[in-house]
Amino acid sequence: MLFLGERGYRVIAHDRRGHGRSSQPWDGNDMDTYADDLATLVDALDLRNAIHVGHSTGGGEVARYIGRHGTKRVAKAVLIAAIPPLMLKTAANPGGLPIEIFDGIPAGVLADRSQFFKDLTSPFYGADRAGAKVSQGLRNSFWLQGMQAGFKNVFDLHPEGRTESKGRPRREARRRPTADLPQPIRPTMTIDFSNVFGI
Repeated sequence: MLFLGERGYRVIAHDRRGHGRSSQPWDGNDMDTYADDLATLVDALDLRNAIHVGHSTGGGEVARYIGRHGTKRVAKAVLIAAIPPLMLKTAANPGGLPIEIFDGIPAGVLADRSQFFKDLTSPFYGADRAGAKVSQGLRNSFWLQGMQAGFKNVFDLHPEGRTESKGRPRREARRRPTADLPQPIRPTMTIDFSNVFGI
């Protein structure tokens, strides 16, 4: 953001509901609501010809925003290691992540949220790879951001929205990320980081 701001761009970042300095509501921890929250912000600031950039879940938020609210105010989109089009390993997506990775998220948060975020810094930044140069400071910053998020907000954030977890129902995703950009806007830049989480 600093790089772009110093070059004359207006740069806006928001803390997703339940994260950072935003409030921590009990409900609405899903992509549809994230996208609607973003639309409220875009409308309130009257942003036009905006370039929307999203990383990881933020990429899903950008895609869902476009899917729900269209491209009237969007000039370009950049999806960086984003959850769309699909993160889960399936027959149609053999390079995806096993379901066990996703099921481990709520389980890890429930068991020990603080340790979960500390452990997640290693695969998230690739710190566990040979020759990686990831500072402890960066990992500490990631942990702090995770701990500032609401417990329920983090627990609900399960990208694949599986229907069952240890015999109890879990909310289903209302729509797969693949449905968000049936006709991607142009230009859209997708930056994929392979070998995420060591898989």
